[in-house]
Amino acid sequence: MKAARKLLDSIRPHFEKGGKLEKFYPAYDAFETFAFVPGHTTHAGAHIRDGIDLKRTMVTVIFAMVPALLFGIWNVGFQHFTALGTIDTKEFLDLMLFGSWKVLPMVVVSYGVGLTVEFIFGIIKKHSINEGYLVSGMLIPLIMPVDIPLWMVAVSVVFAVVIGKEVFGGTGMNILNPALTARAFAFFAYPSWMSGDKVWVNTADGAVVDGYSGATILGNLATTGTTGSAYADWSVAEMVIGTIPGSIGETSKIAILIGAAILLVTGIASWRIMLASAVGALTMGFIFNLAAPHMITEVQRNFMAIPYWQHLIIGSWMFATVFMATDPVSAAQTPTGKLWYGFLIGFLGIMIRVFNPAYPEGMMLAILLMNVFAPTIDHYVVESNVKRRLKRVKAVAQ
Repeated sequence: MKAARKLLDSIRPHFEKGGKLEKFYPAYDAFETFAFVPGHTTHAGAHIRDGIDLKRTMVTVIFAMVPALLFGIWNVGFQHFTALGTIDTKEFLDLMLFGSWKVLPMVVVSYGVGLTVEFIFGIIKKHSINEGYLVSGMLIPLIMPVDIPLWMVAVSVVFAVVIGKEVFGGTGMNILNPALTARAFAFFAYPSWMSGDKVWVNTADGAVVDGYSGATILGNLATTGTTGSAYADWSVAEMVIGTIPGSIGETSKIAILIGAAILLVTGIASWRIMLASAVGALTMGFIFNLAAPHMITEVQRNFMAIPYWQHLIIGSWMFATVFMATDPVSAAQTPTGKLWYGFLIGFLGIMIRVFNPAYPEGMMLAILLMNVFAPTIDHYVVESNVKRRLKRVKAVAQ
């Protein structure tokens, strides 16, 4: 590290004011602050002394996602060889190598394209390049299907960084979660690559075994209901462990819970949002259980009849709640607002999941919608607190 420090110090004059590479100073600053603790402080506003900065916050979130990434890599190989009917002949290393070959290029493209766009904007607008994209760059591959072409990932990343982040002012100013913005763009721009039976499992290298379907549990439920669908083929244990088709990082609930524990222990994520989202999802699921017998079609009846608590272990509810609903920039900021924000995400996510058969996974739309309404929620929470305190003042005066 001393050698790196000396190297950075030796080339600094070229990037400072008056140097030949002055306009590229944001790029130099980005590398320096990533490798070492920044040597500058804020010059206005509140000054908070703390042992953590944005870099350490982002790195902590990345560490929290590592279990989901590693399991996702393994599961890509597991689903692929299961589809080909050769899973019994493969070892753990075979699954990891195949999964790495499919997943790691997506991670490289996500980081490469996203950081390039961030550097370009930083140089043009002459502002510092923050570490915010370090998390988004990992999230985007984890919420994509394994077979999506890399160029689609790249285009989605560009859209997310430019439209979802930079146009609002960069890190800390965006109103929408950049990773979900990328997925929403990919879903509406390339729907055939983001939905259907075969996009969740890599089956391009050979014919699948007879009777195999690569559809997710929610995909089958949306089209056929519980009866006669693959839903009956998956046990609760498999749903929790994650040996099911789905986006790369969303299937293993155990891996996600490990990440949630890291975020909660370190104080990075809000327990209020996670808890409230669970309450909202369970509430909506329970309402559907009550309404199921009164539905006309069998698909609606069977979809609504899913035990309300199972909504937490199928689909992307848990991954979205832990890693995206808790985004401190786009989420509500007040303690009470976080409760309402999280509750509505869980409530609306399950509602969209069941009511919209064309899009049985509603957490993405629910979070993006609540991202937009988060400032409004905080506004009314603050106004309510002000009115309550004014009443107390008047009561004391009287």
